[in-house]
Amino acid sequence: MNILALLQPIQNSVSKTTLRQLSRIIVAMIAMTGRVTMLGLSRWTEKGGSYRTVQRFFYTCVPWAQVFWAFFREHLLDDRDTYVLAGDECVVTKAGKHTHGLDYFFSSLRQKAVPGLSFFTLALVSTKQRRSYPVCVEQMIRTEEEKAASQAKKRAKKAKSADPKRRPGRPKGSRNKNKAEVVLNPELHRIQKMLQSFLNAIQGTIHLTYLVLDGHFGNHPAFHMVRQCQLHLISKLRYDAALCFPYSGPSPKHGPRPRLGKQVDVRNIPAEYLKQSKVEDGFETRTYQMQLLHKDFSDPLNVVILLRTNLATGAWANVVLFSSDLELPYDQLIDFYSLRFQIEFNFRDAKQFWGLEDFMNVTPTAVTNAANLALFMVVVSQVLMCEYRQDDPDFSVLDLKAYYRGYRYVTETIQMLPQKPDDNLVAQLFHKVAALGRIHPVKVPVSSG
Repeated sequence: MNILALLQPIQNSVSKTTLRQLSRIIVAMIAMTGRVTMLGLSRWTEKGGSYRTVQRFFYTCVPWAQVFWAFFREHLLDDRDTYVLAGDECVVTKAGKHTHGLDYFFSSLRQKAVPGLSFFTLALVSTKQRRSYPVCVEQMIRTEEEKAASQAKKRAKKAKSADPKRRPGRPKGSRNKNKAEVVLNPELHRIQKMLQSFLNAIQGTIHLTYLVLDGHFGNHPAFHMVRQCQLHLISKLRYDAALCFPYSGPSPKHGPRPRLGKQVDVRNIPAEYLKQSKVEDGFETRTYQMQLLHKDFSDPLNVVILLRTNLATGAWANVVLFSSDLELPYDQLIDFYSLRFQIEFNFRDAKQFWGLEDFMNVTPTAVTNAANLALFMVVVSQVLMCEYRQDDPDFSVLDLKAYYRGYRYVTETIQMLPQKPDDNLVAQLFHKVAALGRIHPVKVPVSSG
């Protein structure tokens, strides 16, 4: 496939020189082996793709948000499909001291804070194809003020734990807080700005209703941030979240009517809220849905509780999902939240195949280009694989790389021959070489002669 023709939708977003450089880098990235660095790319680029050319591309400011959206709209957008927006943070470990944005970030894989870079990604998830497509990537950089505030908060928390416990009850002189007045922290401000920019770019093209975020954003400030962008939040609460039914008792003689009623006991939820119950492989899974209140949220929540019990041992565990859309059915809420995990596969592919863990750039522009290019390649590879999956449904990224690498080997070999071989022989040679690194076997065509 002609990569340059594939990139024509983004020609209004970048210069002709950048477009030509990007096409050569993409071909090299698909065919290459080893670490995806600027030097590694220059070894696999064809004529016109020297190390200096690759370096020029990485030091060119590229409007990646426009590039992502223009490419997705032309090649992947389906008007008959329904999309939900998903967001997640990806932490990339880095050594050294000079990489732009280097800091300590919590890595869910290692379950601890590690030195590296953090990138927040928005992706459109297709509910019909069950795939995620990155559309916006930004590096998360904490300012010195944020770092100082975080350290001060840790010291205050440590000092508070050392103090003797105060008397039970409400401190004298404390006042009620208006939960509707929420102050967003710098992290949520950055995400909100990124989200609003993307929504403005796609306005009038597709209609988005839901933003799906993981349990890190299962709190009221994130809830408030998403609602300010005219979207509904789907996320997860802690398994032991203090959820309450709305108060339904008699009004007190003195004081305001209570807002919170009886606290929810996940082991004893009334049967009227049970939506589904099934037993499979010795485990019983019960699904409940109800509108509940939380003391930290000013609005009611559409809550779905999944209670799973081992029938043999009696051991149990529960998951608490919620949405700001009170009309969303339980099955769709569960389905949309489960689709959020598709963005993790984007991060996996970007790290494993497209150099998100490999790049050695240190300047702001080069780091931004390296991270965005890795996730842009996730989308490009999906478009390329669609062509081959029509005949081979199991076609994978490794098969795609083997195909392009075999094409490169055969092309270089033929150019060295004094006379071009017969076309049938070339076709058999190409299919044979392209199948060497494939995961799924392919039939080699046999000539009729």
